[in-house]
Amino acid sequence: MQAPEFWAKDGLLPKLLSPLGLAYHLAGVLRRARATPWQAPVPVICIGNLVAGGAGKTPVALSLLAILQAQGLNPAALTRGYGGGEAGPLQVRPGSHDAAAVGDEALLLAEAAPTWVARDRAAGAQAAAAAGANVIIMDDGFQNPSLKKDLSLLVVDGAYGFGNGHVIPAGPLRERPSGGLARADAVVLIGDGPGRSDLGAVGDTVPILKASLTATDDMLAGRRVFAFAGIGRPEKFFQTLRDLGAELAGVEAFADHQPYDSITLERLRLKAKAFDAALVTTAKDAVRLGPEAPRDITVLDVILAWDDKDALLRLLERLPFNTARTRG
Repeated sequence: MQAPEFWAKDGLLPKLLSPLGLAYHLAGVLRRARATPWQAPVPVICIGNLVAGGAGKTPVALSLLAILQAQGLNPAALTRGYGGGEAGPLQVRPGSHDAAAVGDEALLLAEAAPTWVARDRAAGAQAAAAAGANVIIMDDGFQNPSLKKDLSLLVVDGAYGFGNGHVIPAGPLRERPSGGLARADAVVLIGDGPGRSDLGAVGDTVPILKASLTATDDMLAGRRVFAFAGIGRPEKFFQTLRDLGAELAGVEAFADHQPYDSITLERLRLKAKAFDAALVTTAKDAVRLGPEAPRDITVLDVILAWDDKDALLRLLERLPFNTARTRG
């Protein structure tokens, strides 16, 4: 789905929908209260958020995979596989699986480390550990109580924060911030902006790790582009292009995880041609274009840069790496 515009600001509609938001919130509380999480034999790091999509979880997961690999560990990624049809547990093979099978995020993660898709997170963690992983990075799943987390990082987009502050469907929140922040070990704040104020004084009780998304090169600076994206918050991508110095001749936003067919791509090409602009998209969208992105579509790659990487490393030092555990 694509986030409704009213999720970004308060108003009459969010207030009318707030009883449904309360029901959604209470259902989540009850689900977590009744669950008995399974403890994996290796540490599990959860990269989650409090809003529906668009915070930047996957770049954080990719960064952590690289950091752990640099420390000599053998991390594996675990994801539900949103947008894909496979239930799993299934190890993702980029050359054999496509986004329709395992989802776009799983394909990005699989380029960096062994990656497992599993709607049953506990079963996925068990499969990853059995295959040799000594630490698991779970992309999303903070609200899923089936698997015990050893470290939970909540990702917050500094520009968006918690939106209008209401729970789904009245707003973008998956749960009330007070409960989610109480279960978090740290907040990863990506970028700056008005969304920072939503955290209030949380830094007094939960560490805030600041980071930013940066492009891997400046090839689009000064270029005229037509941008398209099907991610949680397409406007975030469009603003990144502006910040890079690209001239946006036009944009088109799609629903998160939406697949692209040949008819849609041809229509986008015609629009770009009409504006005499280069066609540009995100790396997450690119994996939905086929095994290889068409050469006439430029893919903007971004990486996560930590303001204080040592603070993150101190959090990781708490984890029981290379320690065998019995099933909990």
